Amino acid sequence: MRIGFISTYPPIECGIATYTQYLTDALRAQGIDVYIVSHYGGNGKNVFTAFDYEDGDLAEKAFSMMARLTPDIVHIQHEFGLYGKHFGVSVIPLILQFRLRDIPVVTTLHTVYDEVREEHRLILTSIIENSNAVIIHEAYQLEVLRRYIKRKELLDKIHVIPHGAREIPSIENAKATLKIPDNKKVVLMIGYFRPNKKFERIIRLWPKIVKRHNKNDILLVIAGKVRGIEYRDYRNMLFKEINTSPVKDTIKVIRGQISQDSFDTIISASDAVILPYSISSQSGIVAHCLAFGKPIITSGTSAMISLIEKTHAGLVSNTDQDYIDNIAKTLEDTALRKQFSANALRYVQDHISWSKISKKHIKIYKAIAEPSVLEINNMWMD
Repeated sequence: MRIGFISTYPPIECGIATYTQYLTDALRAQGIDVYIVSHYGGNGKNVFTAFDYEDGDLAEKAFSMMARLTPDIVHIQHEFGLYGKHFGVSVIPLILQFRLRDIPVVTTLHTVYDEVREEHRLILTSIIENSNAVIIHEAYQLEVLRRYIKRKELLDKIHVIPHGAREIPSIENAKATLKIPDNKKVVLMIGYFRPNKKFERIIRLWPKIVKRHNKNDILLVIAGKVRGIEYRDYRNMLFKEINTSPVKDTIKVIRGQISQDSFDTIISASDAVILPYSISSQSGIVAHCLAFGKPIITSGTSAMISLIEKTHAGLVSNTDQDYIDNIAKTLEDTALRKQFSANALRYVQDHISWSKISKKHIKIYKAIAEPSVLEINNMWMD
């Protein structure tokens, strides 16, 4: 079976690019033939670049390249910023072109928020109507979609498959690599600088958090960058907050091109990861934290509440005082940290390892690839 992915792909800096790389690697390990048609900048095995983010003829370029690869199924990785202007509306004619050629389409929706704005609703509804199958990452996202979509035949197309995670050991001597004394407790915030991440909330609370600890025993590490030129004002605001903090000597900022190895080292060096997001759907950062068994202290969004309820790998914070108390509790209680870590690793192994996630995808692919009209035994050749 040949699956054609349409997605961003590394070295493009994008969470969906990384997601697609891990998923396609896992599918290949299961014997699936995979090709990727990517935005300009992608590179790798069987990766073909064909279009840019805001090409007026994005749909035609992506379809034309993919059609040459004769896929049995096309799998589109969807996020609103990936497929052209007007909230990425070009994804709709792209899906239709494949359907007109009798090529089944699976679409993964990476962004379904608690509240769906009208523009998003129009596009999401069209995607679901025209795709053969749709994948989302969280059960609460299905409940959100049920508020806007009432047709059972459309809802029946939607499958919940969690974001996958690696099974990988922590990086040895990670703190030493980052020149952090081994006895320091490291609180980490990591990822692209964006307003919805709310990193400034923790920076402003940090003096009160430090007050609960010996100043020499605690360190806030902030690792990230802006992507392109977006949100530079937000990044500069964060840096101003750090510069004026009365405890800025307990804050370390890691900037620049953070490779996957560096990313893994930074997470491995942490004792707890803070996710104070004001808006969240699913998060690749979360998957990496779980993979390394890191305790997570989150905001109270639906996505984060669902995460903690499933994994038992951290604590939910709704107020400033919750963050102060939960960080203190996690850093001070070694047994609790170990329990959160064990829970995270067990959840990855039992539920969201990429090998398990890839098998769930294959089940969907086989169900929609030319529904069986044969009444005798048949097999797929890869």
